Amino acid sequence: MFAHTLLPALAVFGVAAAQTSSLCSQATATINSQADATQYASCSTIDGDVLISSAASGVLQLDGPEKITGNLICHNAGALTSIGSATLASVGKSLDLFNLTVLSTFSFTDLETVNNISWISLPALSSLTLPSVISTAKFITISNTFLSTLDGINIDTAETLEVNNNNRLKEFSTQVSNVTSVIDINSNGKLLEVAFPNLIWAANLTLRNVSSLSIPSLATINGSFGLYENYFTSLSAPNLTTVGNFGGRSGSLAIVANPSLANITIPGLTSVGGAVQIANNSALNGISFSKLSTIGGAIDFTGNFSSVSLPGLTIVSGGSNIESTSDITSSCSDITDNNAIAGTNNCKGKVANPTGIATGSGTATKTGSSSSSTSSKGAAVTFGVGESVVGLGLVGTLMQMLL
Repeated sequence: MFAHTLLPALAVFGVAAAQTSSLCSQATATINSQADATQYASCSTIDGDVLISSAASGVLQLDGPEKITGNLICHNAGALTSIGSATLASVGKSLDLFNLTVLSTFSFTDLETVNNISWISLPALSSLTLPSVISTAKFITISNTFLSTLDGINIDTAETLEVNNNNRLKEFSTQVSNVTSVIDINSNGKLLEVAFPNLIWAANLTLRNVSSLSIPSLATINGSFGLYENYFTSLSAPNLTTVGNFGGRSGSLAIVANPSLANITIPGLTSVGGAVQIANNSALNGISFSKLSTIGGAIDFTGNFSSVSLPGLTIVSGGSNIESTSDITSSCSDITDNNAIAGTNNCKGKVANPTGIATGSGTATKTGSSSSSTSSKGAAVTFGVGESVVGLGLVGTLMQMLL
């Protein structure tokens, strides 16, 4: 009799276990409501993707699962106000949120590991609740949110880090030490302060519209380094020695249109693989790179600076174009007498409208103040910029201004 009772019970248990296993391991778990989310409370791992549909609304809490091996995706859920989990610690692929127009609460108290963060068009999201801190993520894109801080995201290494069009963002500080593809921070709030205290190595680094920048440990940028239209008064990179790959003539340094920038301090810089462009920084009175020895592309300095010092130059594979509204006679003499420059060499002071390589006449001149002479080093040698500009964040601006 006991057996007659036990066998049906075991059968029911087996069916329930099979149903739970199937629920937790389907290729895509679709959630339309809180009732759907509650079904997964018994799953410690969801082995597949979780798709929160556009029909989801109000508050959605995914408690129970500790791990999602695939993606966690929510697009176009225009009535969803809150999303979170008190148990989820890991998302194996992408945490992808897009066009959630009223989402105001993002609370994942245990989340630490995500492969890809993609948060785009979240105009009502003003803060993050991430007490455990996301410390592991390879790809991060945060764009068009209402966030004022990115506290809770503090990674050690990443492949890409893109933060743009977050108009309320006032600070971004992370312990990241190595970014293997690109850092691109642009068009956020005018008061944005950026700090990378532990960043030692980056493939490409581009910043635009930033009010302060701290990169005290940065030693190497393997690609391009571009600073455009920022608001800080000084740039200090005390440990930076290399930008780009000189042997490959790739990776450029561009410091362009930063109206308040009065001081550039990069005392240890020795090599730039591609071009060095410093242009239209109206508060900058002097340009000096005391140890810069090798440049794989061109030199292009334009503005109202009164002095240029490049005493360590030994090889410039491209040419040199230096034009200022101020009298730079003595600086021009030092530079144009330097046989390190392989291409054409133009240096002029007291120029009403200094022009960069892109709009220059191409005439090789050796000029200081009002005097003028020609210094050509072979018609076959160009400014060498086209091949040098390969940094992902710099291609558009440098190609327009330097080609």
